[in-house]
Amino acid sequence: MYNFAIHLYAFFIHLISPFHKKAKQMVRGQRNAYRILGERIDPKEKYIWVHCASLGEFEQARPLIEALKKEYPEYRILLTFFSPSGYEVRKDYAFADIVCYLPFDTPKRVTAFFNLVKPTLAVFVKYEFWYNYIHEAYLRKIPVYLISSIFRDNQPFFKKNVGRYGKMLHFYREIFVQDEHSKELLNRQGITRVMVTGDTRFDRVIEIRRQAKELPLVHALTADKESDGGMVLVAGSSWPPDEDIFIEYFNTRPRLKLIIAPHEIHESHLREIEKKLKRPYIRYSQATEENIRDKDCLIIDCFGLLSSIYRYGDIAYIGGGFGVGIHNLPEAAVYGIPVIFGPNFRKFREAHDLIEKGGGFVIHNKKEFNELMDYFVKNPETLSEAGSKAENYILNNVGATRQIIEKITADL
Repeated sequence: MYNFAIHLYAFFIHLISPFHKKAKQMVRGQRNAYRILGERIDPKEKYIWVHCASLGEFEQARPLIEALKKEYPEYRILLTFFSPSGYEVRKDYAFADIVCYLPFDTPKRVTAFFNLVKPTLAVFVKYEFWYNYIHEAYLRKIPVYLISSIFRDNQPFFKKNVGRYGKMLHFYREIFVQDEHSKELLNRQGITRVMVTGDTRFDRVIEIRRQAKELPLVHALTADKESDGGMVLVAGSSWPPDEDIFIEYFNTRPRLKLIIAPHEIHESHLREIEKKLKRPYIRYSQATEENIRDKDCLIIDCFGLLSSIYRYGDIAYIGGGFGVGIHNLPEAAVYGIPVIFGPNFRKFREAHDLIEKGGGFVIHNKKEFNELMDYFVKNPETLSEAGSKAENYILNNVGATRQIIEKITADL
């Protein structure tokens, strides 16, 4: 049934590819994967294979990849992605020797992949459970590790009569989980090669903060906030339902500056944002240090700046919570600012933890957002306290990468 489902999914992706951009990219990438591997794999070299579903998982893998590259330069890094949103952004990542799509998880494709690559070890990130790849690696005695993973009671692994798919977790050499509950769930299934190491993203955001860029245009927009008692809200990875909430608030609060970094920056979305704004705004691509000074809102219409922009904010709104799920909370919290997000955060441990620690706040509608923002405006000391709690949570959870490195390099 599993193999049938994978074949059906692959067929569906091919079927819609002429009409769907990401499906088209995936089909093309899958087709090119074996060509890339055939041309670039050197049989004389040793490879560490790291697989990520998409961009979020890449950020979890990145600290590990860069540490391995620095400490074990004799090994080559093969980085694979399943999603176009990961591959298209990171296909030129400097710390990986080869970057390509992961072929669909069918027996023939998997056999062809391993015959080409012959990795020394493999690292999968968070939720990547591809039965044929994991099983084939196990049969070939290739150690496979799962990092930064989270397990929940309702996952199929913990239900009765899950069949062969449920046995997959036994094929990992070690599973590195984010919390004790995940470890307990695995232990109940007889899986004991488990370590609680936390999330490698915390190590990554510390490094991002250290390397944060100076952004003169953003500084020019926010420079006068101290003198007039204003506040800067940074809205990161926002979607239209998020924008309906914070833009309406911004339109009626003249002392609030707003920076919007939408998740999608195609022209139609940017125009949709601009139609909602009732106060002076400008796109980043059109801004200068002179014309931005009389603007109240900056729309980021390019990629790669958000992680540095958060440093200029007093509070962050993280998008996705009214859709598929919230985006990167630690990326903002590391700067010592509280984070606000929508209700779809169940799968994100850091959201639960930040709420518990007092550095994160969930809202369900415009009314709750308005009340929370007004409270922070009227009580600036609570804003500072919440920001400190958010930053301390990040600082207290670093170190996962080093623990994983020490464990997996025994197999090198």
